Amino acid sequence: MHIDALKTLVMDSLEELKARDIVQLDVSRLTSVTELMVVASGTSNRHLAALAENLIRTAKDGGMPPLGVEGESGAEWVLVDLGDVVVHLMMPETRELYDLERLWADLPSDGLEPLEEEANGIS
Repeated sequence: MHIDALKTLVMDSLEELKARDIVQLDVSRLTSVTELMVVASGTSNRHLAALAENLIRTAKDGGMPPLGVEGESGAEWVLVDLGDVVVHLMMPETRELYDLERLWADLPSDGLEPLEEEANGIS
């Protein structure tokens, strides 16, 4: 499935069940693991589980079954790996604690900038 079609599938699935604060992070220049990360919040553990179930079902129906799903049992943070798109569904408190948006925004975009320790001669 083309990345744009997969992104649309993910966004439609999350919006259908009213996911909150959906953010798309283009990480294609930061990692070879995935092209896009989507981070969204749910209003309760039950809402997060429903968002994950709906996304998994929609992806399977679209011919793109997840490569992996983590965290379904606790439902504080559910990760759905769709290959080119990785979706993080989180409770607001968990999302605030891990702050993935800032974490990924702070990484060098070309992957060539040295870490501060390396730049100062520390290995």
